[in-house]
Amino acid sequence: MPEIQIRTDGPYLLDASGLQLSDANGNAVALPEGSKVALCRCGQSENKPFCDGGHKAAGFKHGPAVS
Repeated sequence: MPEIQIRTDGPYLLDASGLQLSDANGNAVALPEGSKVALCRCGQSENKPFCDGGHKAAGFKHGPAVS
């Protein structure tokens, strides 16, 4: 079953096994090797929708709690 883990001050970690990721136009987005990917949530990645670590340089801070 697919799972998304919210990381403190970091990306969303997605267990993408069995999932197809699509862009806004419905085109398939190739997933990196393996079944787990990190999705950007800070907006600083040069490789959106995937995280490239840009949140560290940007000082992105956001806890994992969802209310």
